[in-house]
Amino acid sequence: MDASAEERAEAWDPFGRPLFGGPEARALSRVGVVDIGSNSVRMVVFDGAARSPAYFFNEKVMCGLGAGLGETGHLSPKGRERALGALKRFALLAQGMGATPLTVVATAAMRDAEDGPEFRALIEKETGLKPWVIDGTEEARLSAQGVLLGWPGAEGVVCDIGGSSMELAELRGGMVGARGTSPLGPLKLRDVPGGKKGLAAYIAEEVEKLAALMPPAPSRLYLVGGSWRAIARLDMERRGYPLTVLHEYRMTRKSLLATLDWIAENDPDELRARTGTSSDRMALVPLAGQVLRKLVAVLKPHEIAVSSYGIREGLLYEQMPAELRARDPLTEACRFAEAASARLPGFGKRLYNFVLPIFGAASPAKRRIIKAACLLHDTAWRAHPDYRHEVCFDSATQANLGGLEHWERVYMGVALLHRYKNNRSGSRFEHLFEMLTPDQLREAEVLGKAMRFGAMFSTEGPDRLAELRHFPKKRVLELVLSPGAEPLFGEVARARFASLAKSLGVETTVRLRKR
Repeated sequence: MDASAEERAEAWDPFGRPLFGGPEARALSRVGVVDIGSNSVRMVVFDGAARSPAYFFNEKVMCGLGAGLGETGHLSPKGRERALGALKRFALLAQGMGATPLTVVATAAMRDAEDGPEFRALIEKETGLKPWVIDGTEEARLSAQGVLLGWPGAEGVVCDIGGSSMELAELRGGMVGARGTSPLGPLKLRDVPGGKKGLAAYIAEEVEKLAALMPPAPSRLYLVGGSWRAIARLDMERRGYPLTVLHEYRMTRKSLLATLDWIAENDPDELRARTGTSSDRMALVPLAGQVLRKLVAVLKPHEIAVSSYGIREGLLYEQMPAELRARDPLTEACRFAEAASARLPGFGKRLYNFVLPIFGAASPAKRRIIKAACLLHDTAWRAHPDYRHEVCFDSATQANLGGLEHWERVYMGVALLHRYKNNRSGSRFEHLFEMLTPDQLREAEVLGKAMRFGAMFSTEGPDRLAELRHFPKKRVLELVLSPGAEPLFGEVARARFASLAKSLGVETTVRLRKR
């Protein structure tokens, strides 16, 4: 092997292979990843190595490998048994799914335990899987790359908490910068001596050391890990937040601190029941909350955001070519959905071109959401006609989509609802509409009705058969029909055009384009 070939091979370590050799591989391969953590063991199979991959399979077993590690120096015997059982199951499932070979990583518990190497050898012997035991800074890097999968160009600090460790990583200009690791996982903190005072002093010392590696007052603190997600879900419960999607959920420091106080004042079993949090996870929340309280006090982030993407997604991002990384995850996910589910794949782009004159002054960020809605506009056609609008709304607000703020989910959901239904009054989603301003709600309605009208020209494409022209100052919406397209502008199309104009608050004109 020549030197350049050697360098190329090493660039893909520890896997020794790129996963994405070409468009066919990106479209068809199922990529399996297993994360052996201190608290849980999880397997994820990504369906298609796309920029925003779908989760074909996702299963977690709360094993507690790191329980008692700080006191004994060894992995939990019960945790070992449960982890090995889970890994045997995952190995067999991966074979059946065509997701082999699995990429397996192990974090703090296995790297710190005296019997970690022996357990790694046992896993390989019993399952055929080959765990890669990573150090804390590598764990921080991969978690940060997971955040980049959902937030291209993210800026701030990523904080990933596991059972036995907590990592920080700086994100700047879409790149991972400074990194640090600490023994601040809740399972390790259980073994800290000195009672409450000793624990508080230990947390303060470790947080200060870790935070010193990061820039002060970052624009955003990205929280990765099950304990953080449990706290965020409790924040939603306290606030009465209407949308329970954790990914991209935002909190202020004030709100977070109020929630940590609220958790301390309430019965954990009652809170667990109200939020669907497991008992194993809820048991770790008080310790994790104590760490988070100190962390935000020291870092002073301007905003706190939750990322459901972490180390597993980071492993996927690790092997993506630069060209694929640069793509917009939202647009790519919507393109994939259109190709897989729409009656006329490719029509979404033409529909976007058709409706765009109404939104001529829209910012690039808004146009991105309009484009995503147009790509998704016909992906629910198999649903019962009476419920298509609901399926569309649920899809936009609940789907696993990256790069989408919560208000943008609702905006897109309202638009897709109006793609299939003229009126939204009495909808079971009304509590979510309150997440939009009146102007945003009206704009989403206009987008939906524009898509509903544009779909009337779906024999070729609305941009070929007809053209919309919007004159905001004159308050006029003009439809220009191509020769031969007049029959398509029938009774139903005219009614939809009138409904669009009413929502837009304009008069209408219709004329025929000269040959």
